[in-house]
Amino acid sequence: MAVSEAERRAMTRALELAATAGVPLGPNPRVGCVLLADDGSTVAEGHHRGAGTAHAEADALARAGAAARGTTAVVTLEPCNHTGRTGPCAQALVEAGVRRVVFAQADPNPVATGGAQTLAAAGIDVEQGLLEDEARAVNREWSLAMERGRPFVTWKFATTLDGRSAAADGTSRWVSSRASRIDTHRLRARCDTMLVGTGTVAVDDPRLTVRDEHDVPLPQQPLRAVMGERDLAADRRVLDGAAETVHLRTRDPHAALAALFARDRRHVFLEGGPTLAAAFLRAGLVDEIVAYVAPALLGAGLPAVGDLGITTVADAFRPRVTDVTVLPPLDGEQPDVRLTLAPEEGA
Repeated sequence: MAVSEAERRAMTRALELAATAGVPLGPNPRVGCVLLADDGSTVAEGHHRGAGTAHAEADALARAGAAARGTTAVVTLEPCNHTGRTGPCAQALVEAGVRRVVFAQADPNPVATGGAQTLAAAGIDVEQGLLEDEARAVNREWSLAMERGRPFVTWKFATTLDGRSAAADGTSRWVSSRASRIDTHRLRARCDTMLVGTGTVAVDDPRLTVRDEHDVPLPQQPLRAVMGERDLAADRRVLDGAAETVHLRTRDPHAALAALFARDRRHVFLEGGPTLAAAFLRAGLVDEIVAYVAPALLGAGLPAVGDLGITTVADAFRPRVTDVTVLPPLDGEQPDVRLTLAPEEGA
């Protein structure tokens, strides 16, 4: 059966619901659902509000009540087929008497997939793939995390024009502008984990919290993860109780990400020094790069990234540029340039 124009409009609306602001970070995807009557009118809407709350389909069904029978459920993600903190949505749709389900993206979570088969086995008409790319974009990091079995990794760094992240005397505050630092906190807020090495904690003593433009911490904070074998001094700010902190006693990026994935972490913001960055790049574990480039030259000092084992220009690591933004300057500073890049597959 072809997708109707009403179903297409409903999927656009479901995507809007899935992207509702204020949903707390966590291991679950953002999902929206719209229930349609035979005449294409909306019976009810729903969206997921975070781990432990009703899934989008259950939310819409509860709002519809008995009116859900005979409707078409338009959902941004394949209805789940497992029991976790809540019951399986596929079975809930069957029990509610829904006659047709149109969903955008197949569920990449191996634990939850199979909802389409359950629906079809119950005699419900199922259509897959409507606005799939748009649905994946809503849950880009979560989807890749599920597919790869590890958190999505965004590596962020600030550098001068000549690739220095600190001066020869070790000072690094501030390589980037205030506008860049505010923007960095905006990006931090999209992640569920901040990750640095023990060396960064020892030398820079970062807070690793998300703060607003007035330097006030936000109510919701990502996990602070520190990897490395050395002990952390008790006076370090990552141990100040402002957010949860975990010490991963390993130098292996694969092991660190596996431990974070086991803790239901899906998006890691890597802010470590050049050695840690190089380790993740060499392991092929960086999915996105955000570089803040300041209009400054140091001539010497700490490089933005350590040894990648590259000895010739022909072998240079060349990620694909996806965005270039000149950040509006604040406080009379020169504007920085933010580059967003994506490593090519297999790089």
